[in-house]
Amino acid sequence: MTNNKAEEFEAIEKELALISKVFSHPARIAIIKLLKKKKEIKTGNISDDLPISRTTVSQHLKVLKEAGIIQGTIDGLKIHYCLDFKKLKEIKDKYDTFFKSSISDFKCKC
Repeated sequence: MTNNKAEEFEAIEKELALISKVFSHPARIAIIKLLKKKKEIKTGNISDDLPISRTTVSQHLKVLKEAGIIQGTIDGLKIHYCLDFKKLKEIKDKYDTFFKSSISDFKCKC
């Protein structure tokens, strides 16, 4: 029997770590900001607004979609992407809870 230390972490810790990984790349942050500004955008048009290639955009969109942060609808050969504001609020609430419970009574003794 193998003891996997990762299994010892709580579900919320694992979830926050995964979400943090999604937000860890500046291109994904830029895509989220662009979608917030434009409300909806076609796949190919994202690389027109950001300094990254279409191939790179596609890779980042895949990560964002798998995390549930964006949604896409197919229109012919293009995919229209938009933010899932409900999911983003869930993420914000989880981080708020984490930081509130982690630092509200913290007093450093060093």
